[in-house]
Amino acid sequence: MHPLIDEADVALLRSQGMVEKDVAHSVAVAELALDIATRLPVPLDLALVARGALLHDLGKVKVGGMEHGRVGAEIGTALGLPAELCSIMEKHIWGGLSLEEAREFGLPLKDYTLGKLEERIIAYADKLVDIITKVTAHRQDRRYAEEHFEQILKANTEFGKSELTMRRYCSYHREIQGLMRAG
Repeated sequence: MHPLIDEADVALLRSQGMVEKDVAHSVAVAELALDIATRLPVPLDLALVARGALLHDLGKVKVGGMEHGRVGAEIGTALGLPAELCSIMEKHIWGGLSLEEAREFGLPLKDYTLGKLEERIIAYADKLVDIITKVTAHRQDRRYAEEHFEQILKANTEFGKSELTMRRYCSYHREIQGLMRAG
């Protein structure tokens, strides 16, 4: 496990009742998010990337679907976690929803867009882990998933969720890969 991933945070997920499959997913997202973040030639809060990525699915201990973001933020707040982490939990669903999308889905009316690069890295890593696990599992190939991200996303609509969400994920991919190439 990456040295910036705190065992106490992994224990927190388990203590809240997260199933091992979701714990493994969360650790994989944190490891990949940190790998991506360290390849970027810009200053980033790596501790935020590590904790935000690890804890992003905390709400799944109680609910699935879109509600897990809001519920995760509520659990995080009750546990005394920093507001910045709770915000990541709440906003990561579907790669960060607009106010209009929140209204459409019946979520509390607010802007869930991902303003910080750290948040976009986490959302991107989350989607990459889904692709690696479910599409390229026979090769467990992160590089293949990164190189073919847009094609895989478009061919597997369950990852893109909606046309707007797919465009959002593709924009994160282009932004992050562009930064890597620039470095």
